[in-house]
Amino acid sequence: MTEPLAQPRAIHHVRLTVTDIGRSKEFYRRLLGVDPVIDTSDQAGQPGVSEDPARYYGGCIFPVGDGLFGLRPVADAGDRFDSTRVGLDHVSLAVGSRADLVAAAGRLDAAGIEHGEVIDFADSGLSILSLQDPDDINLELVAPAS
Repeated sequence: MTEPLAQPRAIHHVRLTVTDIGRSKEFYRRLLGVDPVIDTSDQAGQPGVSEDPARYYGGCIFPVGDGLFGLRPVADAGDRFDSTRVGLDHVSLAVGSRADLVAAAGRLDAAGIEHGEVIDFADSGLSILSLQDPDDINLELVAPAS
């Protein structure tokens, strides 16, 4: 094995490009159960904001465990995510247990949010629950299978 070019210890943050910051912010607020820790979405659409990293591009950032999950509202209206293009395939969020996945499925049902079934992968010891965000980005909730 060769010497790594960098030695990351964890993923610090993920930021998704979205078409409608209000819709996406509300979806992720409900999904994650927390408010953003940084929110400049009230500035989205103002001149220069979508190019300004100091104003988080008019987006918002949620805390997730030891990491951060951001939304950047710079996609054209009507654009849709495509997992078969270069870039992101899906986002996987860890939950504590398979029972948490089953409970999440029930809450998603009650909220009227479509999702897949809880699937167990015996070879990896993981269970997943898959759903799509408002821009059709695939999300997986993942837990130990047992």
